[in-house]
Amino acid sequence: MSQATNFSKLIRSLWVCFLLLMAINTLAQRAKSEKSPIQKGLKDAYKKYFPIGVAVAVRNLHGDEAQLIKKQFNSITAENAMKMKAIQPQEGVFYWKDADSIVSFAVKNGIKVRGHNLCWHEQTPDWIFKGDDGKEVTKAVLLQRLKTHITTVVNRYKGKIYAWDVVNEAIDDDPNHFLRNSKWYQICGENYIAKAFEYAHAADPGAKLYYNDYNTERPEKREQIYRLLKSLKDKGVPIDGVGLQAHWSLQEPNEDALRSAIERYSSLGLKIQITELDLSIYPWEPSKRIKRPGESDVFTAELENKQAAKYAMVFKVFREYKKVITNVTFWNISDRYSWLDEFPVMGRKNYPLLFDRNLQPKKAYWEVINFKNK
Repeated sequence: MSQATNFSKLIRSLWVCFLLLMAINTLAQRAKSEKSPIQKGLKDAYKKYFPIGVAVAVRNLHGDEAQLIKKQFNSITAENAMKMKAIQPQEGVFYWKDADSIVSFAVKNGIKVRGHNLCWHEQTPDWIFKGDDGKEVTKAVLLQRLKTHITTVVNRYKGKIYAWDVVNEAIDDDPNHFLRNSKWYQICGENYIAKAFEYAHAADPGAKLYYNDYNTERPEKREQIYRLLKSLKDKGVPIDGVGLQAHWSLQEPNEDALRSAIERYSSLGLKIQITELDLSIYPWEPSKRIKRPGESDVFTAELENKQAAKYAMVFKVFREYKKVITNVTFWNISDRYSWLDEFPVMGRKNYPLLFDRNLQPKKAYWEVINFKNK
């Protein structure tokens, strides 16, 4: 074989290699372009829609989780640090350290803060319902204690917390009943709800005030919540919106139910915030239990694909209702930790969020953030 032939083959080989390298580079650039939002974050992708928030604890304000928060989110909620039992464990004794740390982190990093929450039937200290004699207090005493608590807490963060979940989960889960038969209701009747909003508004007239609840898309509970909200509006109570907790699953809600809920509540002139979003990979269970022997809690490829599709659907709906939805907040940062790891099934790992246990984006993340490319 002549040297000219060998040289010609070499040239052809080099040309093929060059073309392959060019093709590989083009694909790499395309992939980089498609995933470039990770360099900015959820908050940037949704800048023209609504703030994207996350529930945090003090432990999340350092290290890799803090970096993820700053890159991805522009709103935060204290997961537990601002609840009544945490912040006023004894009458007149306020524990501010954790709540202050969360607010300071937010202010330092230009992040908005949602307050959660001022009045709830859970995580409430026993003392608030009892007198010095150990007996149940009167309605007048309980309302005064509620006023003192709300006024003190809201005043402390006036101008730093832009929205509050004022009353949390006051509707009964039984559709045959209206309001939950909590201690608040037993002692004060329905009146405590309106009073809580009035106290919060007086303490900070600039803060947006929300009623917050779960299962808000199920028709029977949706109508009970609507009834409460309409009653408050009709009475002139200073309420700005409703928080849909959005502890959802692969099974519910479907798109029609979600749209119906948003339209029903917003028809009252109220804004809507998605306050506690996560998508469990398991069907809803009505009661707590312990993980059964041999029960799988593996995050399979099939489950990941279903979860990604579900997140794509709900965010598509959120974007379409951007005129009434003013915030979307995830409940916890990543699958490294979720409250759903212990509820309703103790010891069963759940994978409900957009980031995995290594804080890396999951398929669901790209479905949420790459909507403009579809």
